[in-house]
Amino acid sequence: MKANRSRNLFDRKSNKPFKVSRSKFEAFLKCAKCFYIDRIMAVNFPSTPPYTLNNLVDELLKKEFDGYRKNQKPHPVFKTINFNGVPFQHENLDKWRTSLTGGVEYLDEKNNLILSGGIDDVWLDKTTESIVVVDYKATAKTNGVADDILEQKFYDAYGRQMDFYFWLFKKNKFKVADYGYFMFCNGLKTKEDFNKQMDFEYKLIKYEHKTDWIDEKINEMKACMLSDKIPTANENCNYCTYSSAVNKFYNNL
Repeated sequence: MKANRSRNLFDRKSNKPFKVSRSKFEAFLKCAKCFYIDRIMAVNFPSTPPYTLNNLVDELLKKEFDGYRKNQKPHPVFKTINFNGVPFQHENLDKWRTSLTGGVEYLDEKNNLILSGGIDDVWLDKTTESIVVVDYKATAKTNGVADDILEQKFYDAYGRQMDFYFWLFKKNKFKVADYGYFMFCNGLKTKEDFNKQMDFEYKLIKYEHKTDWIDEKINEMKACMLSDKIPTANENCNYCTYSSAVNKFYNNL
Protein backbone atom coordinates (compact mmCIF):
# COMPACT_ATOMS: atom_id res chain seq x y z
CA MET A 1 0.00 0.00 0.00
CA LYS A 2 1.23 3.45 -0.81
CA ALA A 3 1.14 6.11 1.90
CA ASN A 4 -0.95 9.07 0.80
CA ARG A 5 -0.46 11.55 3.62
CA SER A 6 2.17 12.72 6.08
CA ARG A 7 0.02 14.23 8.84
CA ASN A 8 -1.62 12.61 11.86
CA LEU A 9 0.69 9.62 11.75
CA PHE A 10 2.01 7.89 14.82
CA ASP A 11 5.80 8.11 15.09
CA ARG A 12 7.30 5.51 17.42
CA LYS A 13 10.51 7.55 17.72
CA SER A 14 8.81 10.76 18.83
CA ASN A 15 8.34 11.75 22.46
CA LYS A 16 5.57 14.16 21.54
CA PRO A 17 2.11 13.08 22.77
CA PHE A 18 0.03 11.69 19.92
CA LYS A 19 -3.55 12.88 19.61
CA VAL A 20 -6.34 10.36 19.10
CA SER A 21 -9.86 11.63 18.59
CA ARG A 22 -12.99 9.88 19.79
CA SER A 23 -13.83 8.89 16.22
CA LYS A 24 -10.41 7.28 15.73
CA PHE A 25 -10.71 5.50 19.06
CA GLU A 26 -14.06 4.19 17.86
CA ALA A 27 -12.37 3.11 14.62
CA PHE A 28 -9.88 1.08 16.65
CA LEU A 29 -12.70 -0.53 18.64
CA LYS A 30 -14.43 -1.55 15.42
CA CYS A 31 -11.35 -2.82 13.61
CA ALA A 32 -7.73 -2.69 14.82
CA LYS A 33 -6.43 -3.56 11.35
CA CYS A 34 -8.17 -0.64 9.63
CA PHE A 35 -7.06 1.69 12.42
CA TYR A 36 -3.44 0.52 12.04
CA ILE A 37 -3.45 0.98 8.27
CA ASP A 38 -4.83 4.48 8.73
CA ARG A 39 -2.77 5.84 11.64
CA ILE A 40 0.49 3.90 11.13
CA MET A 41 0.68 3.15 7.41
CA ALA A 42 -0.79 6.49 6.28
CA VAL A 43 -3.45 4.97 4.05
CA ASN A 44 -6.61 7.02 4.45
CA PHE A 45 -9.64 5.19 5.73
CA PRO A 46 -12.45 5.25 3.09
CA SER A 47 -14.43 8.43 3.57
CA THR A 48 -18.20 8.75 3.68
CA PRO A 49 -20.36 11.59 2.37
CA PRO A 50 -20.80 14.42 4.88
CA TYR A 51 -24.01 14.35 6.90
CA THR A 52 -24.93 17.85 5.82
CA LEU A 53 -28.51 17.91 7.14
CA ASN A 54 -27.49 16.28 10.41
CA ASN A 55 -24.76 18.88 10.84
CA LEU A 56 -27.30 21.63 10.17
CA VAL A 57 -29.63 20.28 12.86
CA ASP A 58 -26.69 20.20 15.29
CA GLU A 59 -25.76 23.77 14.50
CA LEU A 60 -29.30 25.10 14.89
CA LEU A 61 -29.79 23.23 18.17
CA LYS A 62 -26.58 24.73 19.53
CA LYS A 63 -27.80 28.21 18.64
CA GLU A 64 -31.18 27.50 20.22
CA PHE A 65 -29.71 26.26 23.50
CA ASP A 66 -27.12 29.04 23.53
CA GLY A 67 -29.97 31.54 23.76
CA TYR A 68 -31.13 29.89 26.99
CA ARG A 69 -27.53 29.51 28.10
CA LYS A 70 -26.89 33.25 27.78
CA ASN A 71 -29.84 34.05 30.04
CA GLN A 72 -29.33 30.97 32.24
CA LYS A 73 -32.91 29.88 31.68
CA PRO A 74 -34.16 26.29 31.35
CA HIS A 75 -35.07 25.15 27.87
CA PRO A 76 -38.79 24.19 27.61
CA VAL A 77 -37.86 20.61 26.75
CA PHE A 78 -36.46 20.19 30.28
CA LYS A 79 -40.03 20.01 31.61
CA THR A 80 -40.68 16.85 29.61
CA ILE A 81 -37.98 14.99 31.56
CA ASN A 82 -38.35 16.83 34.90
CA PHE A 83 -34.82 18.15 34.56
CA ASN A 84 -33.95 20.84 37.08
CA GLY A 85 -31.20 22.68 35.29
CA VAL A 86 -29.92 25.07 32.66
CA PRO A 87 -27.48 24.89 29.76
CA PHE A 88 -23.96 24.89 31.25
CA GLN A 89 -21.79 27.97 30.82
CA HIS A 90 -18.03 27.59 30.45
CA GLU A 91 -15.29 29.61 28.78
CA ASN A 92 -14.08 26.55 26.86
CA LEU A 93 -17.46 25.51 25.46
CA ASP A 94 -16.64 26.56 21.90
CA LYS A 95 -13.35 24.64 22.06
CA TRP A 96 -15.12 21.57 23.42
CA ARG A 97 -17.52 21.67 20.49
CA THR A 98 -14.79 21.88 17.85
CA SER A 99 -13.80 18.27 17.32
CA LEU A 100 -11.26 18.81 14.52
CA THR A 101 -9.06 21.38 16.26
CA GLY A 102 -10.10 21.19 19.90
CA GLY A 103 -12.61 19.10 21.77
CA VAL A 104 -12.42 18.03 25.39
CA GLU A 105 -8.83 16.81 25.84
CA TYR A 106 -6.97 14.64 28.32
CA LEU A 107 -3.29 13.69 28.34
CA ASP A 108 -2.81 10.04 29.23
CA GLU A 109 0.75 10.26 30.50
CA LYS A 110 1.14 6.49 30.78
CA ASN A 111 0.52 6.00 27.07
CA ASN A 112 1.66 9.48 25.99
CA LEU A 113 -1.61 10.00 24.17
CA ILE A 114 -3.93 13.00 24.04
CA LEU A 115 -7.48 11.69 23.91
CA SER A 116 -10.07 14.15 22.64
CA GLY A 117 -13.72 14.37 21.71
CA GLY A 118 -15.97 17.12 20.38
CA ILE A 119 -19.22 17.31 22.32
CA ASP A 120 -22.57 18.80 21.28
CA ASP A 121 -23.73 20.28 24.55
CA VAL A 122 -23.44 20.26 28.33
CA TRP A 123 -26.21 21.01 30.81
CA LEU A 124 -26.02 21.77 34.50
CA ASP A 125 -28.08 19.67 36.89
CA LYS A 126 -28.87 22.26 39.58
CA THR A 127 -30.05 19.61 42.04
CA THR A 128 -26.63 17.93 42.21
CA GLU A 129 -24.50 20.77 40.75
CA SER A 130 -23.07 18.30 38.26
CA ILE A 131 -22.72 18.63 34.51
CA VAL A 132 -24.69 16.46 32.10
CA VAL A 133 -23.26 15.54 28.69
CA VAL A 134 -25.75 15.80 25.84
CA ASP A 135 -25.44 14.49 22.30
CA TYR A 136 -27.74 15.53 19.45
CA LYS A 137 -28.95 12.95 16.94
CA ALA A 138 -30.98 13.74 13.84
CA THR A 139 -33.10 10.96 12.36
CA ALA A 140 -36.36 10.32 10.52
CA LYS A 141 -38.22 7.28 11.81
CA THR A 142 -41.76 6.71 10.65
CA ASN A 143 -42.93 5.39 14.01
CA GLY A 144 -40.85 7.78 16.10
CA VAL A 145 -37.81 7.08 18.27
CA ALA A 146 -38.36 3.99 20.41
CA ASP A 147 -37.77 4.21 24.16
CA ASP A 148 -35.40 1.24 23.94
CA ILE A 149 -33.44 2.48 20.94
CA LEU A 150 -30.12 2.40 22.81
CA GLU A 151 -30.65 -1.27 23.65
CA GLN A 152 -30.58 -2.18 19.96
CA LYS A 153 -27.24 -3.59 18.77
CA PHE A 154 -27.04 -1.12 15.88
CA TYR A 155 -26.71 1.75 18.36
CA ASP A 156 -23.92 0.32 20.54
CA ALA A 157 -21.54 2.98 19.20
CA TYR A 158 -23.78 5.70 20.64
CA GLY A 159 -23.23 4.34 24.14
CA ARG A 160 -19.46 4.11 23.63
CA GLN A 161 -19.48 7.70 22.39
CA MET A 162 -21.24 8.97 25.51
CA ASP A 163 -19.04 6.85 27.78
CA PHE A 164 -15.95 8.43 26.25
CA TYR A 165 -17.23 11.99 26.73
CA PHE A 166 -18.05 11.24 30.36
CA TRP A 167 -14.57 9.73 30.84
CA LEU A 168 -12.90 12.84 29.37
CA PHE A 169 -14.76 15.21 31.67
CA LYS A 170 -14.04 13.03 34.70
CA LYS A 171 -10.35 12.99 33.82
CA ASN A 172 -10.49 16.80 33.69
CA LYS A 173 -11.80 16.84 37.28
CA PHE A 174 -15.35 17.98 36.48
CA LYS A 175 -18.22 16.86 38.64
CA VAL A 176 -20.16 14.87 36.08
CA ALA A 177 -23.58 13.30 36.49
CA ASP A 178 -23.71 9.51 36.15
CA TYR A 179 -26.10 9.95 33.26
CA GLY A 180 -26.29 11.85 30.01
CA TYR A 181 -28.94 12.48 27.37
CA PHE A 182 -29.27 11.72 23.70
CA MET A 183 -31.51 14.33 22.17
CA PHE A 184 -33.09 12.78 19.11
CA CYS A 185 -34.63 15.14 16.58
CA ASN A 186 -36.98 13.00 14.54
CA GLY A 187 -38.09 14.35 11.18
CA LEU A 188 -41.84 13.97 10.76
CA LYS A 189 -43.19 12.31 7.63
CA THR A 190 -46.84 13.15 8.25
CA LYS A 191 -46.89 16.40 6.26
CA GLU A 192 -48.71 16.42 2.94
CA ASP A 193 -46.02 18.48 1.22
CA PHE A 194 -42.51 19.80 1.75
CA ASN A 195 -43.08 23.54 1.11
CA LYS A 196 -39.44 24.27 1.95
CA GLN A 197 -39.89 23.26 5.59
CA MET A 198 -39.22 20.17 7.71
CA ASP A 199 -40.83 19.56 11.09
CA PHE A 200 -39.12 17.66 13.90
CA GLU A 201 -40.08 16.33 17.30
CA TYR A 202 -37.73 16.05 20.28
CA LYS A 203 -37.16 12.76 22.08
CA LEU A 204 -34.76 12.70 25.03
CA ILE A 205 -33.27 9.33 25.95
CA LYS A 206 -31.43 9.06 29.25
CA TYR A 207 -28.21 7.06 29.28
CA GLU A 208 -26.22 5.81 32.29
CA HIS A 209 -22.47 5.85 31.72
CA LYS A 210 -20.23 2.78 31.78
CA THR A 211 -16.54 3.63 31.66
CA ASP A 212 -14.74 0.72 33.31
CA TRP A 213 -13.78 -0.63 29.87
CA ILE A 214 -12.09 2.49 28.47
CA ASP A 215 -8.62 2.46 30.08
CA GLU A 216 -7.98 -1.15 29.06
CA LYS A 217 -8.95 -0.43 25.46
CA ILE A 218 -6.69 2.63 25.36
CA ASN A 219 -3.81 0.43 26.53
CA GLU A 220 -4.66 -2.07 23.79
CA MET A 221 -4.77 0.71 21.20
CA LYS A 222 -1.32 1.97 22.21
CA ALA A 223 0.10 -1.57 22.06
CA CYS A 224 -1.40 -1.89 18.59
CA MET A 225 0.28 1.34 17.49
CA LEU A 226 3.66 0.18 18.81
CA SER A 227 3.47 -3.20 17.08
CA ASP A 228 5.44 -3.93 13.90
CA LYS A 229 2.74 -6.31 12.74
CA ILE A 230 -0.53 -5.41 11.07
CA PRO A 231 -3.42 -6.75 13.19
CA THR A 232 -5.42 -9.63 11.80
CA ALA A 233 -8.52 -8.88 9.79
CA ASN A 234 -11.78 -8.48 11.65
CA GLU A 235 -14.45 -10.80 10.28
CA ASN A 236 -17.12 -8.32 11.39
CA CYS A 237 -15.50 -5.42 9.51
CA ASN A 238 -17.09 -4.72 6.12
CA TYR A 239 -13.86 -3.19 4.79
CA CYS A 240 -11.77 -6.21 5.82
CA THR A 241 -14.34 -8.60 4.33
CA TYR A 242 -14.45 -6.67 1.07
CA SER A 243 -10.65 -6.41 0.83
CA SER A 244 -10.26 -10.13 1.50
CA ALA A 245 -12.81 -11.02 -1.15
CA VAL A 246 -11.12 -8.78 -3.74
CA ASN A 247 -7.68 -10.24 -3.00
CA LYS A 248 -9.06 -13.75 -3.22
CA PHE A 249 -10.71 -12.96 -6.56
CA TYR A 250 -7.54 -11.58 -8.15
CA ASN A 251 -5.36 -14.36 -6.73
CA ASN A 252 -7.60 -16.90 -8.44
CA LEU A 253 -7.38 -15.27 -11.87
